[in-house]
Amino acid sequence: MGTAGLVAAGFATGCDLLSTDPNSGGGGSGVGGGGKKGREAPSLAKLVKAGDLPPVAKRLPKEPLVVQPTDQIGAYGGTWNTALLGPADAAWLDRTIGYDNLTRWDPEFSTVIPNVAKSVEPNADGREYTITLRAGMRWSDGEPFTADDLVFANEDVERNKKLTPVPPDNPATFEKIDDVTVRVTFERPNGLFPEEQAQAGGSDLVSRPFHYLKQFHEKYNPDIDALVEEEGVADWVELFNRKGALIEGTPYNARWMNPDLPTLCPWHVDNALGDGSRLVASRNPYYWKTDPDGSQLPYLDEVRFQVITDPEVMLLRASNGDFDMHVRHINEPRNKPVLARNRESGGYDFFDTVPASMNNLMIAFNLTHTDQMKREIFQNKDFRIGLSYAINREELITAVFQGQGKPWQAAPSERSEFYVEELATQYVDYDVDLANQHLDKAGYSERDGENRRLGPDGEPIQFDVETATGLSPTQVDALELIRGYWTEVGITMRIKAEDRALFYTRKEANKHDVAIWGGDGGLNDAILDPRWYFPFSQESNYAIAWANWYYGDSPAMKPPATTRRQMELYDQLRASPDPAERRELFMQILQIATDEFYAIGTILPAQGYGIVKTTFHNVPRTMPNAYVYPTPGPTNPEQYYTDA
Repeated sequence: MGTAGLVAAGFATGCDLLSTDPNSGGGGSGVGGGGKKGREAPSLAKLVKAGDLPPVAKRLPKEPLVVQPTDQIGAYGGTWNTALLGPADAAWLDRTIGYDNLTRWDPEFSTVIPNVAKSVEPNADGREYTITLRAGMRWSDGEPFTADDLVFANEDVERNKKLTPVPPDNPATFEKIDDVTVRVTFERPNGLFPEEQAQAGGSDLVSRPFHYLKQFHEKYNPDIDALVEEEGVADWVELFNRKGALIEGTPYNARWMNPDLPTLCPWHVDNALGDGSRLVASRNPYYWKTDPDGSQLPYLDEVRFQVITDPEVMLLRASNGDFDMHVRHINEPRNKPVLARNRESGGYDFFDTVPASMNNLMIAFNLTHTDQMKREIFQNKDFRIGLSYAINREELITAVFQGQGKPWQAAPSERSEFYVEELATQYVDYDVDLANQHLDKAGYSERDGENRRLGPDGEPIQFDVETATGLSPTQVDALELIRGYWTEVGITMRIKAEDRALFYTRKEANKHDVAIWGGDGGLNDAILDPRWYFPFSQESNYAIAWANWYYGDSPAMKPPATTRRQMELYDQLRASPDPAERRELFMQILQIATDEFYAIGTILPAQGYGIVKTTFHNVPRTMPNAYVYPTPGPTNPEQYYTDA
């Protein structure tokens, strides 16, 4: 995938793009492995012959989605061996075997295309959508997938106050028109509905099988109390969540922990995540996609995830050639030399990834701090500009980031259609004189005998920089250098590494001084996750209280007028079904972000990598790497195949 694919229309999704079945992927011809493969996997053909499974023509919908292979038509059989970093690493399952939502990203991350839905068509103002499903489509247990499943997921789960205590910001009603047609009506226009469904977190509507889950819902089961007692749980809500949803405050996810839950994805789990050191997912015999020959996908029989708790062990296993394709946890720049040395013996090679992150290290001063004096200091733009000039980013690149990357602020990358040069490059030069000038201009020119700048209370300015452990070892290394840069200009900071759960607890309570994180929203995903461009969510670490004001949450603080203007613009943006209008509104948001300079960026990440066995095929040579994307899901893993 070239730059043009990423800079293309981005999120420019119109009715025409979501009302046809595209062939997603690249071209290709021929049969991998040689020979005629038939219309279904040999293992399924045996079950059909034995009378244990309906013929493939009865298992497929009337109009299957046709997937064009990346390189060539594949062969049936084999296993995809990969790994999870502990039982909590369910995001890798979402990305690999769990990405079949109503809509999906095309492989280039340039636009949204139909998937489970045959079409998703908005009305003129984006308040109403008509979803058309694929007639004859089935869950992995063979039961029909119909409009009833979408209505149930919305009306009986999302809008049920017991199951979903916090309602959506813009709730919708789902009306069944017929078995394959649903009308969705939002309280307010929602122009981003198709994009929201294409995200990693957009699986809720298509992972709640009505025929299975209704037995665990008080509305449909008059004997629910007896079932609750039999299952030994507290109430029907806990029972329902264990069978088909998430349990708040825990890593429990029924998609991966309840093997009885039917799925629409290419493979279904055979055992619960956390049950043993391996998770195995087997072929879904009712999967609803085919290759151009009309042969049912997926090609691979199963996917095996080794559960490994130590990243170094995972790296060792990868360098030994134990993984067929992997692009998570091991792909730090510092690990590439190790993996490169073992390519031949391990039988694998690299593929490139284009990072969606626009920053290796974002520094977020808490502009809504509960301490009035710290809030005054942190909100001073000249204070932030001065500290930005004080950072020697070229030295960070050399000493910490393997010589890769370039100085960058909180801004979409050049590969994004939302690239703004001024936003990306302002205040990135290393200039101690300019740093001191801005810190003096901020009002902190007075120093004590140890050369420390004094705050409004006459005491040295000092604060904690908090970072979550277990994410990236480079963060603390970078902070050690930054601490020295800031000491040189009279500012004292302490590094505070803490468990990720504590890190989130503190920042969500608005109790942190400064928080460190990566730079999400660097590609065309910026419009869906603009956390660094205005206080959009509780991931906007520099102003969580302003974000809470936006959503009516607490603790809250009223933002200044310019920030409120960004919020108004974003409300207009997400209401609009017109891609051109959305882009214009977002560029206005970015212009204000340029002026406000909310947070300090450091380094734009260099191109990344993943590994793939030389016997494992149809993996693109380049793919975006993003949570919103979510890598590698949009590259259609159902068309991967192996010679092994």
